[in-house]
Amino acid sequence: MVDYHPRYPQPFTFSEAVQFDVSTITEEISRLQNSLRHLRQTQELLKEALDTGPDVEVKAAFDENEQVIPAQEERITILKLALAEKGIEMGSHYDVAKPNLTTTTDPSQSSGGNASSALVSQAEIENNDADGGIHL
Repeated sequence: MVDYHPRYPQPFTFSEAVQFDVSTITEEISRLQNSLRHLRQTQELLKEALDTGPDVEVKAAFDENEQVIPAQEERITILKLALAEKGIEMGSHYDVAKPNLTTTTDPSQSSGGNASSALVSQAEIENNDADGGIHL
């Protein structure tokens, strides 16, 4: 069994996570991914507010989120390790989605189809993954 030592306080240990049902683990991963997406959007708004002028409450919220985000990312890692311990192969849709605004504009880089399909950004792809979509 993997021995995992988290950097952040977590509501459960790796050993406890392994005891969860697979459906509980995957649902929690999806919930955390959704939470992270909202936290990152909030961080952008808070940063914009801080750029316009200092505000103690906005700064406190921003700083708190800076601690919550990596803790939730770590929790997803623990849950993914628990799935692996159970022998469950994890797809990329369980990865933590991080914004990446690179776009492909060269149609020759796509695997076929028309040029407009090559203009999908990595962020759009990852956001769709974070929404809990099913990959066939």
